[in-house]
Amino acid sequence: MSEILVLVDHVDGNVRKTTNELLTIARRLGEPSAVFIGSGDAPVDALKKFGAEKIYAVDDAEIKGYLVAPKAEVLAQLAEKTSPGAILIPSSAEGKEIAGRLAIKIESGVITDAVDVTEGGVTTQSVFAGSFTVQAKVSKGTPIITVKPNSAAPEEVAGAGAVEQFAATVSDGAKTAQIVASQPRQSTGRPELTEAAIVVSGGRGTGGNFEPVENLADALGAAVGASRAAVDSGWKPHTFQVGQTGKTVSPQLYVANGISGAIQHRAGMQTSKTIVAVNKDEEAPIFELVDFGVVGDLHTVLPALTEEINKRK
Repeated sequence: MSEILVLVDHVDGNVRKTTNELLTIARRLGEPSAVFIGSGDAPVDALKKFGAEKIYAVDDAEIKGYLVAPKAEVLAQLAEKTSPGAILIPSSAEGKEIAGRLAIKIESGVITDAVDVTEGGVTTQSVFAGSFTVQAKVSKGTPIITVKPNSAAPEEVAGAGAVEQFAATVSDGAKTAQIVASQPRQSTGRPELTEAAIVVSGGRGTGGNFEPVENLADALGAAVGASRAAVDSGWKPHTFQVGQTGKTVSPQLYVANGISGAIQHRAGMQTSKTIVAVNKDEEAPIFELVDFGVVGDLHTVLPALTEEINKRK
């Protein structure tokens, strides 16, 4: 059975849910091996819990403080050592840049933003601003695939979790872009937008009042998103934008409130598993896409829904 490398997504050693999803997908393709790039001991228990048979631990002392190029070199050297059947990477902005650089280094095909990966490495993607759903497969070299969060339900299967230290050699060329300052984003207490299982978004129909949207999100334990119209109006920062020029999300549940459903927005959320829309205009294009639609004023519908959810908790 071929080895499948999974780049571990973590914050200070705390493994994120996206990694558990990738390890679950990796088991469909072969034997999962986690690649942990960080300081301190690798989170063995967290990784073996979801099936990691091997854990390659890479000390990031030489990498920390630089952009993504050193990580691509680490993966390229690991690929040369292990000859994996595939390499799975979280489909974040950083992950997709790593994948692109890695593909050039090992002369392999790359697929980004997959929402499913099946046996044999066949992926499903939503392309051309969500106009088509396609199945694709890498035809040259080692398949490099970035997978969107929430594309698989993490399944606990105990793995051996054998740790192997890996010392990579990082070139001077990979150190030409250095991080000179960083500032952590202020926490809202809500889940990260691209990783949340539930997203509640607001658009032009909020009139700038996002309180009903935020209250519903808090009742559901959801992230808050916004349409481009809401962001352009200054009601929410760009980091909240869902759409072709914003963030792409694929949650289990997406609730669109006061959003017309222009193609720009649909491109960023239409791979959601279940979509609910609340809009006063019964002709709004968003209703063509939804599983459940409510024709009504979000300022009336959302508070009533929030109250009912809180009652049933």
